[in-house]
Amino acid sequence: MKYIPFILAFWLLACNAPSQKEETKEEVSSQPRNQADFKKIDFHTHYRYDREYLVPLLKKWNMQTVLIDVPKEDLIQNDTLWAAMKAQYNKHPDQFYLCAGFESSNIDDPEFANKIIAKLEDDFANGARMVKVWKIHGMVTKDASGKYIQIDDPRIQPVWDHLTKRNIPVIAHIGEPLQAWRPLDENNPHYGYYKEHPEYHAYNDPEVPQWEEIMAARDNWIAKNPNLTIVAAHMGSMSHDLKLVAERLDKYPNMYAETAARWGDIVLQDPTLVQDFFIKYQDRVLYGTDFGINSLPDPNNPDNGQGNTIEKRMDMHWQYLSGSDSLLFDRGSLQVKTHSLNLPDSVLRKFYYDNAMGILEQ
Repeated sequence: MKYIPFILAFWLLACNAPSQKEETKEEVSSQPRNQADFKKIDFHTHYRYDREYLVPLLKKWNMQTVLIDVPKEDLIQNDTLWAAMKAQYNKHPDQFYLCAGFESSNIDDPEFANKIIAKLEDDFANGARMVKVWKIHGMVTKDASGKYIQIDDPRIQPVWDHLTKRNIPVIAHIGEPLQAWRPLDENNPHYGYYKEHPEYHAYNDPEVPQWEEIMAARDNWIAKNPNLTIVAAHMGSMSHDLKLVAERLDKYPNMYAETAARWGDIVLQDPTLVQDFFIKYQDRVLYGTDFGINSLPDPNNPDNGQGNTIEKRMDMHWQYLSGSDSLLFDRGSLQVKTHSLNLPDSVLRKFYYDNAMGILEQ
């Protein structure tokens, strides 16, 4: 009988102990969190030219960014834009990381791979930490036989082997949202882009390979290069269905995903499912926006209000990820009623900073 008080006390303690699920809930703040307390890296930007507002705005948001090259088949334009991006990086080396790129219009040259490798080595010597490949692989560039060059083309493989040996990560914008192969829909978040860029609206050109073919080539490329760190830009062109992204993250341990310019797709999905996705893959998903400055400033209107627009969108992302209330997510012409995800601090820190830093500093 003398042990009964001790047994009763132990039982009461066990009953009142918080479960692991409750501890997780306690980690989520019920109060608004200050974005400036969280380090950030925007993993996908194109700030080729400076503006007076840019660096102060990024510092206000405790944010560095990755400047990503977008190599097209216009080699003169490529050189001009890459020079501008390097100048921006050299002007603010503590604010920016640099990402090089290449295109494959010269793929029939027997020295193609060696020339690409030499070009990239020069880019690394000038500060580049990563390499970008763009959607012209699979959708635009053809070889001498008239065949579209897919990302898993064996003629590019020596480049991937070299980057693997050098431990250089690749960010890959392969394909487009599924909407590119559908008629224009004013209610779709990609309507404005394809209205302005009909050359990438694959629906208009039946010769362009189908979305499924491009995704299959992308998946085959990832599978063939298991030791190459690959960040699938724009949620891997599968942002309309996060379950498709999850399937690839489960299948390919070397793959990551980033969110640039796909928030309009993400917020259309069930917020509970989106929250579960960000929590489950908290070590594999990165923050990206696709924001850019692509022209020299106009002396008569140097900022043109763009700084306010950028900050408004960054704040919208933050409210969606960290808030705990219903939200009207403003995506330009599309406004979506949804609910904030209220992600734990630990998940926000990984998403905004830790995962990106782990890739850039590997």
